[in-house]
Amino acid sequence: MSILIAFLSLAIERTLGYPDGLFRAIGHPVTWFGRLISFLDRRLNHATDSDALRRRRGVKALLVIVLVPAAVAFAVQILLWQIFPAGLLITAILASSLLSQKSLAEHVEAVADALDTGGLTLGRIAVSRIVGRDPEKLDKPGIARAAIESLAENFSDGIVAPAFWTGVCGLAGGVAYKAANTADSMIGHRTPRHEGFGRAAARFDDFINLPASRLTALLIVLAAFIVKGADPSSAWQAVRRDARKHRSPNAGWPEAAMAGALGLALAGPRSYGGVVVEDAFMGEGGRREADSTDIRRALTLYRIADYLLIGLSGILSALVIYLTF
Repeated sequence: MSILIAFLSLAIERTLGYPDGLFRAIGHPVTWFGRLISFLDRRLNHATDSDALRRRRGVKALLVIVLVPAAVAFAVQILLWQIFPAGLLITAILASSLLSQKSLAEHVEAVADALDTGGLTLGRIAVSRIVGRDPEKLDKPGIARAAIESLAENFSDGIVAPAFWTGVCGLAGGVAYKAANTADSMIGHRTPRHEGFGRAAARFDDFINLPASRLTALLIVLAAFIVKGADPSSAWQAVRRDARKHRSPNAGWPEAAMAGALGLALAGPRSYGGVVVEDAFMGEGGRREADSTDIRRALTLYRIADYLLIGLSGILSALVIYLTF
């Protein structure tokens, strides 16, 4: 029934999102994982320790970060299963908190709105909420490209990946993925503090995102067949040509698909903390002069690709139920 949980959670979150009132009352799973990660970082990661010791402690921390929430989620699902079918719906509601379909679209659309109404200044403020690069270094096309890149990458690791692992391993799988992904975002950076301690989290996150990043690229290519003005052939060619050139083993796949479908050139050199990071272009040869219209075109592609994901999970659920019963 794991795939059915994934399907229901996608449908629920796509419709309702994560209510603001609930967030104010109890927070969000990511904030809970964040507290655990921060605690372990303070207790186990010391500047005076050797790099080898920090790496070993990073592995131990990752095991706690992933296994403890997963064990709790597994126990909850087992308990809820005793009140089937109501327990199935409750499990799906819990799993929906691991997804970000609604909020991702809202945050990216806010960047397009800011560019349309407030120009460069408001655009930089809006995009700084969804990307880690230096906003003051971005011109209007740079803001638009950053928003589209964030949309493509977060579609993969904020939606497709947690849905995939929920479909494979139930609520525990989705929770384990989200905890590991949060760890990567907090301690997986190559900074003096986290180079050793966060190494295991970064490598593990790369590994568990491999299937979802490829699936996301395929969904975007398929969506390009449906969206007027998008080019599925160029999307597929960009994936085959450019995806593996990206400095991330996963981000290049959805970014290349999005770039090719829209006729843009995404990624390339970017500035983080005043340091320029060199990277290959996704959709090499495409336009760099993106604007708010391109952001909205990307959002249309994303929404269609997301519906395809929901439809695919629904078909797989029906097939599993048919074969089971």
